[in-house]
Amino acid sequence: MINLNDGYSVLPELPEFQPGQVIKHNKYEYRGLIVAFDETCQAADDWYQSNQTQPDRNQAWYHILVDGGQHVTYVAESNIELDQTGKAVVHPLLNLFFFGIDEGNNRYLRNDVPFDPGKPPDALPPPPPEDIPPIPPNY
Repeated sequence: MINLNDGYSVLPELPEFQPGQVIKHNKYEYRGLIVAFDETCQAADDWYQSNQTQPDRNQAWYHILVDGGQHVTYVAESNIELDQTGKAVVHPLLNLFFFGIDEGNNRYLRNDVPFDPGKPPDALPPPPPEDIPPIPPNY
């Protein structure tokens, strides 16, 4: 008899959230902006084990620009929810990775600058498309 599970792994579910969405951390209650995601946790085992909690690695993990801070966090999908406040996100890397905002959907518009943790981008972000208004200062 052939076992169809031999040599195959279960594919992770599609991520619930996308770059440009504003989220809130369920436990630590900070707000942030998703800049990128991994379909499963890509962090090293020592980093993962050093956390106070170890959410399942086999789910989407998100790189978050923390609102009001200067750092980026790496968070499991099970620990975040969409932010409903509609407030702007303030972060020094915001204009590097985003070129505008869709205010009606509280979603920032991601540009093509790749996000690579620990490595700055090779070039400045491209200019925004002319038909998209830029992110207003102090928004």
